[in-house]
Amino acid sequence: MSQPSETDIQQIFDRIAPVYDRFNDLLSLGQHRIWKKMALRWCEPQQGEKWLDLCCGSGDMTALVAQKVAPTGQVIGVDFSKELLAIAADKAKNYSPKIQKCLTWQQGNVLHLPFADNSFNGATLAYGLRNVASIPQCLSELHRVLQNGSKVAILDFHRPSDRLMQTFQDFYLAQVVVPLADRFEMTDEYAYIAPSLARFPIGSEQVKLAQAAGFSQAKHYAIANGMMGILVLQK
Repeated sequence: MSQPSETDIQQIFDRIAPVYDRFNDLLSLGQHRIWKKMALRWCEPQQGEKWLDLCCGSGDMTALVAQKVAPTGQVIGVDFSKELLAIAADKAKNYSPKIQKCLTWQQGNVLHLPFADNSFNGATLAYGLRNVASIPQCLSELHRVLQNGSKVAILDFHRPSDRLMQTFQDFYLAQVVVPLADRFEMTDEYAYIAPSLARFPIGSEQVKLAQAAGFSQAKHYAIANGMMGILVLQK
């Protein structure tokens, strides 16, 4: 399967938006919420800071960051899917007023961020780096908009080094993800996961890409028995 274009990926996420949250919960047995909180602990947002959440989807990670920077901070959730952003904004109506006032939703391309240099105190990116058309360009743009000393946490799938876990991951994608996608009538939309994971750089390669983008510190942590990873960066 060839790599989908940016437009293809954008259309995929617009189509899956209505089932995005429910599918993620079923797919991870709710564990994605724990992994997002783990990622956040590594980058330590502080009250009053201005943060960026790239590929924010339906806004779960954005809201977690907002809880840390509230009541005087700000977090901007950026995604290229207007359908997912609409869901994020709708969910935000149920948050407390102090969280709501910290949140801004903005449609945008992570390869061409609409922000000035040195604008943010930190950033998060959950399950989005694997889908961008150019990982080096995404990391360079992220580096550009961050202030010196800023931290970043990037959470995504990871190919395990252990052969047994590799076999399990392949089995899970084929025997759990595909039937679940069938159930939601989203087979074609979720068919990109396995090939995108096969193309995705492993942790050590991600570290090199981050260093090439200018980050002074980069470390990758394998979690969930190596099937997930968190790349922690500092400018």
